[in-house]
Amino acid sequence: MGSKVRVGLVYGGKSGEHEVSLQTAYAVMGEFDYSKYEIKPFYITKQGEWKTGAVLYARPNTVEELRFAAGEAQTGFALAPLFEGLNAGSSAAGEEPRIDVVFPLLHGTFGEDGTIQGLFEMANIPYVGAGVLASAVGMDKILMKKVFAQEGLPQCIFRYFNRTQWERDASFFIMECEVSLGYPCFIKPANLGSSVGVSKAKNREELISAVNYALRFDRKVIVEEFVDAREIEVSVLGNDDAKASVPGEIAPSNEFYDYKAKYIDGKSTMQIPAILSPEVTESIREMAVRAFQAIDGSGLSRVDFFLRKSDNQIFINEVNTLPGFTPFSMYPLMWKETGIPYKELLDSLIALALSRHADKQRIDFTGEAAQ
Repeated sequence: MGSKVRVGLVYGGKSGEHEVSLQTAYAVMGEFDYSKYEIKPFYITKQGEWKTGAVLYARPNTVEELRFAAGEAQTGFALAPLFEGLNAGSSAAGEEPRIDVVFPLLHGTFGEDGTIQGLFEMANIPYVGAGVLASAVGMDKILMKKVFAQEGLPQCIFRYFNRTQWERDASFFIMECEVSLGYPCFIKPANLGSSVGVSKAKNREELISAVNYALRFDRKVIVEEFVDAREIEVSVLGNDDAKASVPGEIAPSNEFYDYKAKYIDGKSTMQIPAILSPEVTESIREMAVRAFQAIDGSGLSRVDFFLRKSDNQIFINEVNTLPGFTPFSMYPLMWKETGIPYKELLDSLIALALSRHADKQRIDFTGEAAQ
């Protein structure tokens, strides 16, 4: 590794959250300390094509320029620098140093579901954030909730089914949701981020419509009971020795914190730190770390909770392994209030990625017995 760490920043992606990823990448590029880092852009188009360009020594002027900073579509050429580690640590042409660490800023499908993390694993290259398993479990709300149940974390009541089951016997699942959950209830695609495809149903007609809508985005659907609650979030940072930030609270502008409330109308408000008793604060932070460790998290995650208004009962909602990361997102803002500013947070994430990768090199993948 040279005097500067060369970071491969991956953004865009074949996902409904493509534009959100560009906003995140633009924000992150503006906060890197360019005396420490060189930024190599990797842009993935909505069609899944990869582009890469020259090393950046400053942020482009606009978000739109991020599409062009990585040049023309050239998937094979773009992927070559990521796999240089499998070629004696240098490029075939020997023209530029290898990438030291990858920083994926891809939200949603193909970005935080373990697929691209598997590519980095195959390339044997350090990367920021959760591994393949944690990413996949963190993306699949049904599997995530099963892991939380095994860990003994309190959750809202939920039911789930897939497209085939729904098409074969919708009446059974309608009855099960009505008996177990009642109305209103929330319907979500099992594998999607940023509240895309999420609906609130107040009667049977709305439930059927919401399920069919959610099935546009995934083959599995989860239905959850409604809880009149405050929405509390906690940032987690670390690998095996993770720590939690102060909690923050979201006050949605809409009936619930949907895609519009998150990204479009700008009317949702944040309270950081959340106004909670010391006992509730400590419980939520402890549960956030437990949830992070339960899915074998690494690097970063944001853990979301419901705090029921009637009795302050805490319910874990989900773990987001690649949360929003602009300077105005909850994840860095909660760390800022905890005492870690944005630039220092980037340094920590890079260091955690390199440390985790070094630790994995101690594993004997050959399976050969020691002599």
